[in-house]
Amino acid sequence: MPDHGQTKRNLARKLMAGLVPALALALALAFILTAHAGQGDTPGASGKAAADGRNLVINIADITDQASFYTAEADGTKLEVIVVRAPDGTIRTAFNTCQVCYDSGRGYYVQSGKVLVCQNCGNRFEMSRVEVEAGGCNPWPIFAGNKTVTDETITISYDFLKKSKDIFADWRPDHSDQ
Repeated sequence: MPDHGQTKRNLARKLMAGLVPALALALALAFILTAHAGQGDTPGASGKAAADGRNLVINIADITDQASFYTAEADGTKLEVIVVRAPDGTIRTAFNTCQVCYDSGRGYYVQSGKVLVCQNCGNRFEMSRVEVEAGGCNPWPIFAGNKTVTDETITISYDFLKKSKDIFADWRPDHSDQ
């Protein structure tokens, strides 16, 4: 007569033997995805932002003199925000797109040393010039009235991101899957 208790224990062991590696794989994948969430593909870029609904929330403690590139999405359009601490200690924000070259698909910036370089026109901008003026060939500024700054965070509202999404319509077509 078969021992049903032993059969159930053997079945449970087999299930656990298959479940444990699958669970370990799922946890490893979740860790990898979380570790890379919000990171741009720009050399030296990092940037992890918390989700507050669909607002972009950036931790001020993470901001340094190295530009960070934070991704956001509005109605299916990928946007990217540059955040950097300027030499005078102020925190500067701008969309990672050039005000003149934005519709070229290559009007985005990468950091080279202590400057941002437009990948379309090659213009170079010191960190102290980010968020200083609108117009011309420079990073598209996100001025004080378009963000909320506390001692701990900078929040850029989903409504503002949504209003700004058109400047990213042709942005980085060669990187649209990233």
